[in-house]
Amino acid sequence: MRGLAAVATAVALTAGAAACSNPAGSAAGGKGDGESAVVGIAYEPESLSPLLGFGKDGNSKIFDGLLALGRDMKLKPALAAALPEISADGLTYTYKLRRGVKFSDGKPFGAKDVVFTYRTILDPKTNNASKSELDAVEDVRATGDDTVVFTLKYPYAPFAQRTVLPIAPEHIAGKQDVNTGRFTTAPVGTGPYILTNWSKGEKIQFKANPGYWDGAPAVKKFTMAIIKDDDVRATRLRAGDLDGAILPPNLAKGFAGDKAKRTHAATTYDYRTVTLPTGNKVAGDTAIRQALDIAVDRRTMVDKILEGAGKPAHGPVPTGSEWFTEGTERTFDPGKAKKILDAAGWKPGGDGIRAKDGVRAAFPLWYLSGDKLRQEHALAYASDAKKAGIDIRTQAGTWEVIEPRMKHDAVLAGGGAPGDPDFDQYLLLTSSLAGDGFNNMAWYDNPVVDKALRDGRESGEKAVRKAAYDTVQRELVKNPGYTFLTHIDHLYVVNDNWDGLSTQIEPHDHGLASGPWWNVEKWTPKGKRK
Repeated sequence: MRGLAAVATAVALTAGAAACSNPAGSAAGGKGDGESAVVGIAYEPESLSPLLGFGKDGNSKIFDGLLALGRDMKLKPALAAALPEISADGLTYTYKLRRGVKFSDGKPFGAKDVVFTYRTILDPKTNNASKSELDAVEDVRATGDDTVVFTLKYPYAPFAQRTVLPIAPEHIAGKQDVNTGRFTTAPVGTGPYILTNWSKGEKIQFKANPGYWDGAPAVKKFTMAIIKDDDVRATRLRAGDLDGAILPPNLAKGFAGDKAKRTHAATTYDYRTVTLPTGNKVAGDTAIRQALDIAVDRRTMVDKILEGAGKPAHGPVPTGSEWFTEGTERTFDPGKAKKILDAAGWKPGGDGIRAKDGVRAAFPLWYLSGDKLRQEHALAYASDAKKAGIDIRTQAGTWEVIEPRMKHDAVLAGGGAPGDPDFDQYLLLTSSLAGDGFNNMAWYDNPVVDKALRDGRESGEKAVRKAAYDTVQRELVKNPGYTFLTHIDHLYVVNDNWDGLSTQIEPHDHGLASGPWWNVEKWTPKGKRK
């Protein structure tokens, strides 16, 4: 769900408007010159300010964090000169900062900017939906111009990964209203690119930062075209308007024979799930939830919808992760699903749809307009549910339409974050965040899970944390507030004009931070060395 919050309220585009708009202005694509690139993404952020959550997981292009994640997802120094020194009790993190770094306006970066960024995010007046991710921070202070010390309330094991969060300039952002100031749409950072234009709902344009501390990028102009509709993205890629795009598997395969393009696959933690709102008389019923959990044919979804580019999801943690709990796999068993419903008093009516105490086993399921993968997941889920006697009515809409309905209507949602299980599970499941934007969209409320999430977050002991997240996953079998369907591999089709393209293990958020352009600043034209 965090992934959704990061791109919350996607701006709708009609297919016609998208098809008529050239994202690069007068230039089509990157013109094959190796110095410009235009890529198609599905969503855009509400703000470009890291103080409001933009780029919180790194790779923001405009900004840098103290640390960064490399291709292997291991932490490396960025604005920090080295990895942090951590005290024996795990409560103090000391960062020495890189010297000589400047913001793109020429002003020097220093410890005061780091302190300003973290303190502003933690300020209750700041509208940052991700601030609970920094719950462990007790204090952050500067000791000189090049040293920052974080003091934690408890030994939060994955804290260092939280410091990929981008750093904002105090001399600019500190003089504006944090929630509404110009910095939210015209930011200045230390990153490899400088924002030149943001036409909301259409494109975000950047130029290379010639003074970037890690070397000026070879790709001098970079444009992200915001194209919500999957089919339109594919059409514009084929027409040459785009140099690359994220595409669902059925559209990506259409470029398999194009020798001028390459398909890049990224393994992910990205899942698709159906929220089952606790406040809905049907979706909130434990027997309905348990039945749906085993009535859905996940393997067929992977084979038919994803065309093999993914795997069944049995919870928020992918199988194969060290944090996955063995024994929580869901076995497709429609016969058992019917028995669960029978035993709970949900009896079939004349039309085959079940009812109990005068309540018909029916509820709506919303999915995002233009998102073919969500649509196909929703339709397959509804089809499987109907065979068990549950009538799920699928409906498409924008997030502006869907969000007000999330408390009572089911949603075909997405989420997932690589690395530590706290990153996704806390926001997804803790009852204190029910109804907090796109956090805990199902309004899930389980005291056992709440305690386990706290234990997992606050302990510095690996064994204690593993036991806590085992508890969470087992509780989701007993009372699933979500039906997890698939984990999806992301597919990107890109013109084969550059060297240096690669992918990382990706989160749900597959927009500005992910894709082969996660390191566009390191791309070089084919046959040339930077």
